[in-house]
Amino acid sequence: MRKAKVIINHEKLADSSEILRALAHPLRMRILEFIDENGTINVNKIYNTLKLEQSITSQHLRILRIAGLVETSREGKFIHYSINYDRLTHSMNAINVFLDAINEEKE
Repeated sequence: MRKAKVIINHEKLADSSEILRALAHPLRMRILEFIDENGTINVNKIYNTLKLEQSITSQHLRILRIAGLVETSREGKFIHYSINYDRLTHSMNAINVFLDAINEEKE
């Protein structure tokens, strides 16, 4: 029987859970894909093109902003969104390391 001391960094755990929560919703994934296809995109274009209600779009973008997966810039009255690729790449790498560790334990 293997006994290992597990050390949990609660700050990183909370951060990771926000990211995973943001990525776990299909509509947020559609929004991220749409932003990725367009580079920087106006919020109005997001909800009009994806045929979403403005309030629903704003709620999902808020979750993506809190998780740090999208960045905003303002031009006059318009807010533009772009993907924070550094944050997204770092998150995906961390998830892959975790999954690799789980797969190694199974073998």
